[in-house]
Amino acid sequence: MPKVLPKVLIADELSPRAVAIFAERGIEADTLPGLELAELKARIGLYDGLAVRSATKVTRELLDHAGRLKIIGRAGIGVDTIDVAAATGRGIVVMNTPYGNSITAAEHTIAMLFALCRQIPAADRSTQAGKWEKSRFMGVELCGKTLGIIGCGNIGSLVAERAEGLRLKVVVYDPYLSSERALSLGVEKVSLEELYARADFVTLHTPLNEGTRGMIGADALARMKRGVRIVNCARGGLIVEKDLALALDEGHVAGAAIDVFEKEPARESPLFGRDTLVATPHLGAATNEAQENVARQIAEQMADFLLSGAVANAVNMPSLTAEERKRLNPYMTLAEELGSLAGQLVEGGIEWVAIEYDGAAAELRVKALSAIALMGLLKPQLAEVNPVNAPYLCRQRNIKISEVLNREDGDYHTLMRLRVRTEKGEHSLAGSLFGGNKPRLVAIDAIPLEAELGGHMLFVRNNDRPGLIGALGGTLGAAEVNIATFHLGRTAPGAEAIALVAVDQEPKPALLERVRALPNVIEVKALKF
Repeated sequence: MPKVLPKVLIADELSPRAVAIFAERGIEADTLPGLELAELKARIGLYDGLAVRSATKVTRELLDHAGRLKIIGRAGIGVDTIDVAAATGRGIVVMNTPYGNSITAAEHTIAMLFALCRQIPAADRSTQAGKWEKSRFMGVELCGKTLGIIGCGNIGSLVAERAEGLRLKVVVYDPYLSSERALSLGVEKVSLEELYARADFVTLHTPLNEGTRGMIGADALARMKRGVRIVNCARGGLIVEKDLALALDEGHVAGAAIDVFEKEPARESPLFGRDTLVATPHLGAATNEAQENVARQIAEQMADFLLSGAVANAVNMPSLTAEERKRLNPYMTLAEELGSLAGQLVEGGIEWVAIEYDGAAAELRVKALSAIALMGLLKPQLAEVNPVNAPYLCRQRNIKISEVLNREDGDYHTLMRLRVRTEKGEHSLAGSLFGGNKPRLVAIDAIPLEAELGGHMLFVRNNDRPGLIGALGGTLGAAEVNIATFHLGRTAPGAEAIALVAVDQEPKPALLERVRALPNVIEVKALKF
């Protein structure tokens, strides 16, 4: 049967280079920008990937029709036009290109700052109208002033570097900025209150989310210096436009340069009609270089994912290169097997999961491994679960997740342990790699037991008494179920013991009942991997 190649829909205008990259990688790509929602819903089910910019709104309603979709690629930074939670719940990777247009966006920010401080747009309109109002357009210098940067990630840091060349004093509010990084950038890390109090110019470089939406409103504006000038080339919803308009009219804010608006396309806004406003139509990424970069990057990232499973710049799961994935493959198998075994053993609602990594395992990209373990854990109960949505589904069900790293070697050079608690009790499983790449179970509930998991298996918990192994073998033989491997473990002689038996045929319910009825058997379960 011939292999079915992935298909990608490019729903917004992208550089032709993106189509060429998909074609070079053997991926069929249809470029259909400007589709109405009804037509997009009718088509989206045919595609494995969706590439967008900011025009296409990827809503929960649209995703309800995207049963085949595995990845959404945003050619740009902001993903506020994508319902990431809905995509995550459906197991769809969402990735962006955070570096492709960073320089362009930083340069546009500086250009807007200059235009604002020297009133260039208003002076241009006046001069071209035949006026010569030299005294009307009195500007302010940047040199020696204080620039406050809210958000110092990729773009914010590039703005800071350029501001330093303009002899601006730069203060930064970013709770994720380390002191070492601030020192290397030559900026002063301050609280938001201090930034408001000190900054002559404020520029925004944060994502739009529930924590930042409307962060610059009447209260924030009142705490800024009188005469402050504000630049926003990030996301429109960060600023409450009616509050900024009032602050401009009252003169508390001397001017604003806005590239992004609450509603786009911005045909109207409370801010329009003022000489104190410099406005551009979301041009932060609008250079030939940036569009070429983001189109190339998103096509390469999506192709890598669809062909090899590599994940780069994902916003809803850990990133993993093709090389890292290859190196982690044995651990991924181990993580899924431990999760699957736990999922088939536990009874009752899961309350808490702890995933522990010892020795060499603690040095790996454990977030990716934890997501796979959670997928294995949930799979016996949920059909549509994968590493993307497994952590999301756990949060949705109020399952608490913890990760523990111990870089010291214990009994094994590398070890992964999964502990799961339900209202009915707790199970603990541990696994390691033998020979560097062969996953093995090494303990169940603190009972040492070395076993390879796979195919059909029987799990038997019993009292350690003579005759059980013979009786179990005889029962399986009578049912014409062939034993492939037989693994035993116990806490102590005569105490509790465990048998993990690989069989060639799927154990039927009637056989399980006969095994359960054997003397000294406490528990029996059929497992499938």
